[in-house]
Amino acid sequence: MTSASMAALAPLSSLVLVLLVLLSSAGPAPASAFATALDPSLMGVHLGKEKLSHFRFYWHDVLSGPNLTSVRVTTPPSNASATGFGLVNVIDNPLTLLPDPASELVGRAQGLYLSASQEEVALLMIMNFAFVSGKYNGSGITVMGRNPVFHKVREMPVIAGCGVLRFARGYAQASTHTFDLKTGNAVVEYNVYVLHY
Repeated sequence: MTSASMAALAPLSSLVLVLLVLLSSAGPAPASAFATALDPSLMGVHLGKEKLSHFRFYWHDVLSGPNLTSVRVTTPPSNASATGFGLVNVIDNPLTLLPDPASELVGRAQGLYLSASQEEVALLMIMNFAFVSGKYNGSGITVMGRNPVFHKVREMPVIAGCGVLRFARGYAQASTHTFDLKTGNAVVEYNVYVLHY
């Protein structure tokens, strides 16, 4: 390197040196610039003793008739597996107190399910249970998990909650009450166990 080219780089070297000195004197960077620990009371959240709640209701999946609650948005090709692999349904299913669809409405299951297995009929369930009854009106829980539909009892995780069920976690157990092979309509009993504050 010639002395002329070194002289030309001197201002740039000085600038880099000044930046390094400024950065080192600014102190260490925060451990996480995008996350901050908070006192829950600052958000109006009063985390008391954690409680365990049990919810029991019936999920009505209606694929036929005038009042559909489950709509198929994809159909697998004819050469797909016998499990319906690739099928996707969007749902807005009523949740009732009893198996009778005319019984008290306690909420709605809104989300989707899809056939995600080539070996057995197993659905990936992604749904919010949006409650409309009692002290849970306006609150909900989110379930996301695998549902092998021909097993007697299927267990899926509860991954979140909102409203009075904020910070919820737990599990949901589903068992088929009735299933009509001709229409595809189903009534499924859900027992949901949730830890929350």
